[in-house]
Amino acid sequence: MQLSREEIGRRVGALCSWATVRRFATIALGCGILTFGMHNIHQVVGITEGGVLGGILLLNHWFGIDASIASPILDAVCYTVGFFVLGAGFLGWSAVSSVLLALFYALWESLPHLFPDLSAFPLLASIAGGVFVGVGAGLVVRCNASAGGDDALALSIHKVFGLKLSRCYLFTDLSVLLLSLSYIPLSKIVFSLITVFISSPLIDFVVGFGRKDKLEAEKAPQEMALDA
Repeated sequence: MQLSREEIGRRVGALCSWATVRRFATIALGCGILTFGMHNIHQVVGITEGGVLGGILLLNHWFGIDASIASPILDAVCYTVGFFVLGAGFLGWSAVSSVLLALFYALWESLPHLFPDLSAFPLLASIAGGVFVGVGAGLVVRCNASAGGDDALALSIHKVFGLKLSRCYLFTDLSVLLLSLSYIPLSKIVFSLITVFISSPLIDFVVGFGRKDKLEAEKAPQEMALDA
């Protein structure tokens, strides 16, 4: 289908709008924060994860499925659900976040570790890791994008069942972590649980921060007009 000059101009203008630039910048900031924590805390201390990452480890242990195969399969399933529930626009911005995640991972890996080694303090590492994941993923999800299959699945559950987003993340993460007890000692899982219990409500907080006040501010003039 051939587009007219007006249509091309409209689409280019939409891409260059301030709202689009701000959305891209917010996603980039979220990806930077998330990957910084994953690289400098999770990977250094050895904190495991729930969700898709935990599912990959679970499938590899019990069925011998390589991570290179399990990862795209699980992500594809989650993104397919997200496509039907959340729409094509969600996938577009999720693709942008995927590229940014890869770029930021490459950046942090090219630099020495920029955060103190917390290997001797696993509890502190769990708390700090939860904060980085919660804030980073929250900023990405706030822009209706996804930092991975976990976000796509949690957002889909949130939309279909109307549950709080934090409960959706807890459900997906805890389900995998509980199954992981079949081969990982409880002493190692407990710190991952701490990270999950911090990151899940924090994502919910970041996504909703300021939005209730904004809606009330927009609603007030309409109510005043009706009273008049």
